[in-house]
Amino acid sequence: MANKPVLVLGSTGPSGICLLRELLHRNKRVIAYVRPASASKIPSDLVSSNPNNLQIVHGQIDDDATLGPAIAQCSAVISLMGPDQEAMSSHTPLPYPDFYKEHVLPLMKKHGVKRIATMGTVSIYAEDDATVFLRWIMRLGVSWMFPAAYNTMLEIGKVFNEESRIDWTIFRLPMLLGGSDETAWKTDREKGEAHAGPVNRLWTGKLHRAVLAKWLADWVEQEGKWARELPALSS
Repeated sequence: MANKPVLVLGSTGPSGICLLRELLHRNKRVIAYVRPASASKIPSDLVSSNPNNLQIVHGQIDDDATLGPAIAQCSAVISLMGPDQEAMSSHTPLPYPDFYKEHVLPLMKKHGVKRIATMGTVSIYAEDDATVFLRWIMRLGVSWMFPAAYNTMLEIGKVFNEESRIDWTIFRLPMLLGGSDETAWKTDREKGEAHAGPVNRLWTGKLHRAVLAKWLADWVEQEGKWARELPALSS
């Protein structure tokens, strides 16, 4: 499995680009699955300097004919997919829970891929979480201002908690900081390591994207760690 690529979903946002930079920095092979309209968001320096390790596949999130072969090649999946600002403010249900339930997870089972790390937020509760005022305020604010995004996170949590055949990890994100250009990524990745675990007094409510990328690259390398767990990440 070590020589197989990692499939990254949601690779065109700032966090996804930082993740591509980190994985390629570690000489990992990467498949970036992107919507055709978003392909230009992947920086040209990444494409030109990694002709052998970066493969870009164009497809929609429900296009099994394209997504299936991409999953079949990979050792693990990392998903940073989430709603954009406009969709977050909507009251219309978002497609991401169904995307995992009806497309990604069935295709992973079909092709024997066991590991996926999926973005969530602290709106999703874990059994060992403590009561933290900052988390309560953030959760309340998101549920009020961004109801579609809030409900989407809860539904994603349900989809994975009901999944018994895949070694899933939901990494729960705080407020993310920092840019995705090469200079910002290089600078920010030196700002320590991510704290991962339950929401408690150590959880700070913020994290640099480049530090998140390091944590996710470590997850790729540490097979079996965080399986069926919901670590909350912060600086």
